Amino acid sequence: MRAHDSATPASSIAVSDLHRRPAERAAPAADAAPPEASARFATAAPATARGGVVLAALGVVAFSLTFPSTAWGLESFGPWSLVALRSMLAALIAGTMMLAARVPPPARRHWGGLAVVAGGVVVGFPLLTTLALQTSTSSHAAVVVGLLPLTTAVLSSLRTGERPSRTFWIAALAGAAVVIAFTVQQSGGAVSSGDLYLFGALLVCAAGYTEGGRLARVMPGWQVIGWALILCLPLAVAGSAVALRLEPVHLTAHGVLGLVWVAAGSTLFGLYVWYRGMAEIGVPRASQLQLAQPLLTLAWSFLLLGEEVSAAAPAAAVAVLVCIAATQRTARRRGARGGVSARTRGAGAEGPP
Repeated sequence: MRAHDSATPASSIAVSDLHRRPAERAAPAADAAPPEASARFATAAPATARGGVVLAALGVVAFSLTFPSTAWGLESFGPWSLVALRSMLAALIAGTMMLAARVPPPARRHWGGLAVVAGGVVVGFPLLTTLALQTSTSSHAAVVVGLLPLTTAVLSSLRTGERPSRTFWIAALAGAAVVIAFTVQQSGGAVSSGDLYLFGALLVCAAGYTEGGRLARVMPGWQVIGWALILCLPLAVAGSAVALRLEPVHLTAHGVLGLVWVAAGSTLFGLYVWYRGMAEIGVPRASQLQLAQPLLTLAWSFLLLGEEVSAAAPAAAVAVLVCIAATQRTARRRGARGGVSARTRGAGAEGPP
């Protein structure tokens, strides 16, 4: 009897457990995770987002020096020589880093995306903007390229399926409108051949940013731009050999410094932190930080090149910064609502390394 009595509770527990719904039986396993896990994910998500914003902002600062540095580089080199030497120098630095770190080649499925990055940010954007700077000032080019954040956000939404909120798009469009109005005010309403080069640069660069941000989720950002540069190395070497024979070279301190910065600063360092930041906070949110880039470039153009800056620049700066704050606040709220649940479901398994 004792044995029978002692077995009865266990049996009744087992039978009652069998009559429970599957979801109820699974509940203890789901609740078995330590209670501090949710708190850890909740604190990790904002920390990662803050780090991503800082990295992307560093990229914007590096990019803001590109046009003034290119203008300096054109003092010593022709446009084709400057672009080819820029790509070749950056590729050699990246290749040395790859060899030192013994980085294996990326998977075959990533080479198509790397080709888009190479065509957009290694070849297309530098070439088209350098050609534009032969007839446009650095400050004017910077303002036109201020449309890049909106272009990147649109292409990213189409390519990756990210769906920012309506408030995000309103703020992004408002920022783009400010940039367009500033451009029209500066140019007197006329569109020059340099502007056509710049509009083409917008499209190819936005495509390169979008694809690079996607790849930076599965490999380090420096490897994304590194492999894109190595992919262009044969073309850069051949282009340098031909262009240096056809275009005159007059070496100056400004020219050499400009070449070094656009190769090592804008192309390598800038794109590394930029892609890493995009991988952590998303392409649309990171892209809107670039609304500040034209205004930073205006400041550099005034300080380094002595170019005159429109009196409307301060007002445009305030308006653009308000738009940036709105896009970042909207994206941060959206990420806070979905960040913890996505991480606990394992959605971030392919996040940035």
